[in-house]
Amino acid sequence: MRIADCGFNPRIRNPKSAIRNPQSSMAIIKFGTDGWRARIAEDFTFANVEIVTQALVDYLKTQNSGKLRAVVGYDRRFASELFAERAAEVLAGNDVAVDLFASDVPTPLVSFEVKRRGLDGGVMITASHNPPDFNGFKFKAPYGGSATPAITNQIEKLVGATKPRRLPFGEARKQGLANVIEPNGDYRRHVESLIAMNDLRDADALVIADPMHGCGGRWIESLLSGGRLRVETIRANRDPLFGGVLPEPMPWSLELTSRVIRERGALMALVTDGDADRVGAMDERGEYINTHQILMILLLHLVRRKGWKGSVARTFSQSVIVRRIAESYGFRLFETPIGFKHIGEIMLDPANDFLVGGEESGGIGVRGHIPERDGVFNCLMLLEAVLAAGKKPSEIVRDIWREFGEFHFERRDLHVPIESGQKLVSDFRENTPDSFAGYRIVNVATLDGTKLMFEDESWILFRQSGTEPVLRVYCEATSIEKMTKMIDEGERIARGQK
Repeated sequence: MRIADCGFNPRIRNPKSAIRNPQSSMAIIKFGTDGWRARIAEDFTFANVEIVTQALVDYLKTQNSGKLRAVVGYDRRFASELFAERAAEVLAGNDVAVDLFASDVPTPLVSFEVKRRGLDGGVMITASHNPPDFNGFKFKAPYGGSATPAITNQIEKLVGATKPRRLPFGEARKQGLANVIEPNGDYRRHVESLIAMNDLRDADALVIADPMHGCGGRWIESLLSGGRLRVETIRANRDPLFGGVLPEPMPWSLELTSRVIRERGALMALVTDGDADRVGAMDERGEYINTHQILMILLLHLVRRKGWKGSVARTFSQSVIVRRIAESYGFRLFETPIGFKHIGEIMLDPANDFLVGGEESGGIGVRGHIPERDGVFNCLMLLEAVLAAGKKPSEIVRDIWREFGEFHFERRDLHVPIESGQKLVSDFRENTPDSFAGYRIVNVATLDGTKLMFEDESWILFRQSGTEPVLRVYCEATSIEKMTKMIDEGERIARGQK
């Protein structure tokens, strides 16, 4: 099947891909929020994977003059295993000892293996939650997390500096430079050191696991097996088209999940994205538990039931309630620009005494685990929190509202020209009106985009992507009606900027 025959919807494509250089057949390769992503057969080609891998090797040699070691994993996208093998061949061609996973694995497992084994780095071939016609290349640094912007900037500077050196995988195995490996039990044992897995397995409940055809596969089901708990996995098979939806745990992609919960009378659904580093969930009614609420539930669980303390980090588009909870316990609170890489940097500094932190799109980090998003781990931690509370998920959310205030959230991605979106963001920053949608504005914040804040701590944030014609509008308000009114007004104004 040709990529062009797959019937992809161009409206849902995410152009965080490389920009082609008209003077060369090689793409100008840029790393985004977590790696380099591009459309398969356009810029994501075997030749460009070789070029990126060679740049990575050149970078690694600036960090370690000794024998280099790396691991390579891949997701379930079209030809991911072939691209992963090609990356392994370039690593071996540069005398790097490389282990290649025999089958698809979650991205966090690659990060975990890098840290556990003290490797120089890891490569994960994945485009995460992007549309099916994309693939990507993530670099996992020695500390077991995504490469920081400082690292990726150095890699980018080395792109094309050296002609790729490649050793065919079969020959690399003969020379002892390459091995094919299977996941072992170390990740399971690590999870069991942080989560009361036996208590979860012994619960009398039904849970739906939904990896959305991604490489989360049956990991949740496997980790929870062996007790009374019943786990049913849906969308577990490999499907490079992801069943016709984006492999992102957002409500518009979870209609099937919602229906299965209601039909089976399940306690909840645990959802992971295409490469299983993001967490999603639905409650016993088949209604979406948004990522703000997941972070609130985890934070309160860690503090009240596990007795943990420390700092809390939230990105600029995260909930007011997360801040209120942190303040109620006197915890240090970090607010960062949008993107988990900023949370990851806070996790890496021991002086920050990190406890938990997260981004609006489902990336959450927890103390004691790798400095990385891990959808599987966070799904299990969320289930532990729900079972420990002894209540249905919807009741837990209502309890949080009663204690810390009720807020409702929505995000809309509007396709507008980059220049128009930037102008709107700038206008709200430079010429802030006295009111918006009939509500008085009391403050403006500009950490990442322009956020208008109101008397009851409701807010609306306008943030223009710098790489694609998408203006993201985020809104959190004290009622569904107010939130809808505000975000509708935000969309109306944005559409008028075209």
